[in-house]
Amino acid sequence: MTPLFHQNLLKKSPAFTKASLMALAIAVAGCNSNSTEARNEPSKTPTSAKQNTSASSDSDPKVVAALEANFKASGFEQKIISAIPTSMDNIYWVTAEGMPAFFSDKEGRHIIQGQIVEIGQAHPVDISADLIAQSAKQKLAAVDKKEMIIYPAKGATKAVVYVFTDADCPYCTKLHSEMSDINAQGIEVRYLAWPRSDASIPKMEAIWCSSDRMQAMDDAKAGKPLSSPKCDSPVRSHIELGMSLGVSGTPAIFTESGHQIGGYLPAKELAAAALAH
Repeated sequence: MTPLFHQNLLKKSPAFTKASLMALAIAVAGCNSNSTEARNEPSKTPTSAKQNTSASSDSDPKVVAALEANFKASGFEQKIISAIPTSMDNIYWVTAEGMPAFFSDKEGRHIIQGQIVEIGQAHPVDISADLIAQSAKQKLAAVDKKEMIIYPAKGATKAVVYVFTDADCPYCTKLHSEMSDINAQGIEVRYLAWPRSDASIPKMEAIWCSSDRMQAMDDAKAGKPLSSPKCDSPVRSHIELGMSLGVSGTPAIFTESGHQIGGYLPAKELAAAALAH
């Protein structure tokens, strides 16, 4: 049985590729495989739901089993971690191994991509926003600090952000050029590797294998050549983590609470967004 992440879904439907399924993702502006540069503006609507996040312990084992059985029937070996009831009847928030979370029905027969927005209140409510953030918060907090390249805040640390970055991304370079201003505003930046193509992987591994990772990152962002010995780097695991969080481009910026606030943002806007979340 071929794992879902590695199997080409074109065999199942000419209009539905593996990339289509893996695009159960948070939209990220910045550098990606289709566009070299873009600017992210944080969405103002809909608002996130004020849900009880303790629901994360309420996974329905019957839905989990149904999903795994249905994936297997379609030719994919897919591990389902949890299926949590949402405020929408018979709709579940599903966390799966090696792919971004998604919605499904009680029978586990449908993968529902994107947002589900509740209307009828004073403001539209994205019912997935807090669930996505809760999952991201847990996964990011589990990353060993030794695996990240950390630029500490100057003075008191007011907020921490996690940034998936690529040495070959122009908007990542632009963000890095403002690092001093970001840190001066009390923001600690924790870099994770997100090479956007196979060609970028050796450069990212060279950064993480360097004896002075910060200097290597600075040099890479400045376009300087890198030379480092091979090592057991965390680059591949960072890629898998990013995939599970729905990262589709760089920079992808998350707060400690798990909310994604960018794409590239100027230093002051980034600091304000980090402090607000």
